[in-house]
Amino acid sequence: MEYRIEHDSMGEVKVPADKYWGAQTERSHENFQIGIGIETMPREITHAFGILKKAAAMANHSLKPDKMTDEKLAAISKACDEVISGSLNEHFPLVVWQTGSGTQSNMNTNEVIANRANEIAGKKLCHPNDDINMSQSSNDTFPTAMHIAAVLSLEDQLLPAAAGLIETFRKLEEENRGIVKSGRTHLQDAVPIDFAQEISGWRTSLEKDVELVKLSLDSLKRLALGGTAVGTGLNAPEGFDTRVAEEVSALTGKDFKTAENKFHALTSKDEMVFAHGAVKAMAADMMKIANDVRWLASGPRDGLGEITIPANEPGSSIMPGKVNPTQCEQVTMVAVQIIGNDTAVGMAATQGNFELNVFMPVIAYNFLQSVRILSESIVSFNKNCAVGIKANKDKMHHNLYNSLMLVTALNPYIGYEKAAKTSQLAFKENISLKEACVKLGFLTPEKFDEVFHPEEMV
Repeated sequence: MEYRIEHDSMGEVKVPADKYWGAQTERSHENFQIGIGIETMPREITHAFGILKKAAAMANHSLKPDKMTDEKLAAISKACDEVISGSLNEHFPLVVWQTGSGTQSNMNTNEVIANRANEIAGKKLCHPNDDINMSQSSNDTFPTAMHIAAVLSLEDQLLPAAAGLIETFRKLEEENRGIVKSGRTHLQDAVPIDFAQEISGWRTSLEKDVELVKLSLDSLKRLALGGTAVGTGLNAPEGFDTRVAEEVSALTGKDFKTAENKFHALTSKDEMVFAHGAVKAMAADMMKIANDVRWLASGPRDGLGEITIPANEPGSSIMPGKVNPTQCEQVTMVAVQIIGNDTAVGMAATQGNFELNVFMPVIAYNFLQSVRILSESIVSFNKNCAVGIKANKDKMHHNLYNSLMLVTALNPYIGYEKAAKTSQLAFKENISLKEACVKLGFLTPEKFDEVFHPEEMV
């Protein structure tokens, strides 16, 4: 491998000749050999850094044109566009497990953009610190990148995924309206429910989760950029924070604002905790829905068998013809991972010491993983399972009329205690509720038929 010599404030460093990164990136690459190639800083963060560095250059150009010249802005903007597109991803090798402020990832970005901008300009035009990092600090850029990445992932990935499954459930409600089945509580038989009503519970759960995610977005759209090292805005021109938020908004199409209090923005990660809590809520509801679906589809002969779901792949290496609810299983595993991530995000957010939180990379890593896998999980579940849910009407009817909890309909006529005795006798002697009620002398056969209508209990 060929190398070139780069230098920083600590001296010279050998850097691979075909890479745009510089000395500080190389030092981090060598010093943090933890999860190399596996737990790389999320590409959503790399993308967000490209956006904020371009926005910062544009803001600096309008406020400090003597420092950020037309020539520099043009070269930097082109380099940032390449970072945003992902075409320079190979030049961002650093792992999550680095300094807790994300300083090395900020410098990785500065070095890559500077070297690429110089290549575009055909001369030594830009310096990583003096030009790409102008009016900034790692302490305000990393939380800004984290918020930009969080907003983009929630609005562009998770919310559309949830909307697709909500629409599927809405269609299933219409298709299954009027199909009455046995309800269940505590995994035991309960009073009847319309299958469409059951599906509406799934739909509404997701709709409420979407509302919670949207509620978290306003706080995430408040950016720390402009606070520089400790929140005072040292070395940033007046108005930089407002201008750079406007530029980020223009580049993303999202309504970002500058954070009202930069001291809070640098040290507190409460917005990330709150937003991830909404993501966890959706994951929890998805686990509930997936569990309902696989229980209802259990069988095909020895389980509930009230619905059928698509058979996507063989389910066993030894049992021929077996088909498993694999899409439900991936959803539940994803939910477990997100619940674990939530603990990590919450604990990391407690580590705001004085003017800075120093657990930001792990917050970003877990948050973005949660959003990514939940979005992809919902899309997969919708496409490969939910759209193919079919009601087994015969089995639903059989289970409904075999349910002892239909006795609840008799409460107004014979009272709770006599209804309980009717249910107990029917279960003990394996006879129908009608036979038990008549045998106990509580109702005549004619009266029982007059008042007993399960379909009207929904």
